[in-house]
Amino acid sequence: MAEPVTKENKTIPDWTKLPEELLQTINGKLNCFDVVHAHSVSTKWRSAFPYPASLLRSSYSLPTYPVEKDGLCSLEKIPFVLVIVPTPTDDESASEFSMGLVGRDESADYMEAPSPLQCSLRMKMNKSDPKWMNVIGSQILSLGHRYRMVCWDPNGLRTTHRNAAILPLSREGERGRGEFVVLRSYYGILLVLTSAIRKWVRFPGVRSSSCTGLVTFRGRFYASFSNEGIYVIHPYSLVAVPLMMPPNFTHGSNHLITAGDDELFLVNKNTSITRRVTCRVGKLVGLEWVEVDELGDRVLFVAKDANVCCSANQLPDGCGVTGDSVLFTKRAGEDTYFYKYGPPEVPNENVVGEWRSSKESRVRFLDSQQAFAFRVES
Repeated sequence: MAEPVTKENKTIPDWTKLPEELLQTINGKLNCFDVVHAHSVSTKWRSAFPYPASLLRSSYSLPTYPVEKDGLCSLEKIPFVLVIVPTPTDDESASEFSMGLVGRDESADYMEAPSPLQCSLRMKMNKSDPKWMNVIGSQILSLGHRYRMVCWDPNGLRTTHRNAAILPLSREGERGRGEFVVLRSYYGILLVLTSAIRKWVRFPGVRSSSCTGLVTFRGRFYASFSNEGIYVIHPYSLVAVPLMMPPNFTHGSNHLITAGDDELFLVNKNTSITRRVTCRVGKLVGLEWVEVDELGDRVLFVAKDANVCCSANQLPDGCGVTGDSVLFTKRAGEDTYFYKYGPPEVPNENVVGEWRSSKESRVRFLDSQQAFAFRVES
């Protein structure tokens, strides 16, 4: 006769009491987002694993500008992610994506999160307070980090400037001494600060035209200016050298996009009087831009202060997003399409091909303020 199952037999072992060495081994097998999900289960799970260093927001305290000692200012390094949200089984032709900044939840208790707790992510959409987003079954991709300047005036008013970049000052083969240099665009004015002087000054060697973009690539700064092209800036000498621009990139807006440390892309967007949008793509080769007609598996997202790149090979099959494409973000409620290279939309004997709206998958933007949420319909 089988023995009755007792309450003691049903007790689930508390694996958080495993030896610390074994927990560290388990933690090493998980990616950073698996750890975030584990943190959301309970306070015991949260205490069992250290928060992933790759998702921490690091910051530097800096002087304010234009009036020093007038308020507070810091430079924040914030992780940027892409979330592929599972689609309902009755709507397999559409996929939803959310793209934006994430950070650690400092609340003492995760019980405030909605059910299911196991997979939740807090994102700031529109101008509202951050909201919980159920990402159970979602795929989350890291798109690197973004920098932003956060300043408080003496009355506590907070302002944010997203056009900023930082590089450490440590030469190859020598240990860094914690020194760095920061560039930022302050209402279009390019400013520079070094850790040695800790004072903002206007960057020398460039004209007064508005600085529209800043990125770092292979240990150098790259800055774009309206009507003046792109400059490469060495962090030690702080000398700005103009890059040779393709002949067709002199009009419209130029957008810098890094693909890790592999490649640096330049996307030119031009809108005609008839509202027709044309697009050109360049790649940095040496000290000049070379126009290209293919991107391989890469997808370039062009947004205000948030230009990013990802590999389509990391995305689910049939999600409507494929490589060799460029997407310009739109306002919430507006539709658009991915740009791909192909025969010109308007026949021209002097034009072999162009980047044009592909009409393959319609993209509707659900939000385009603090984060970017969009729906792709195949």
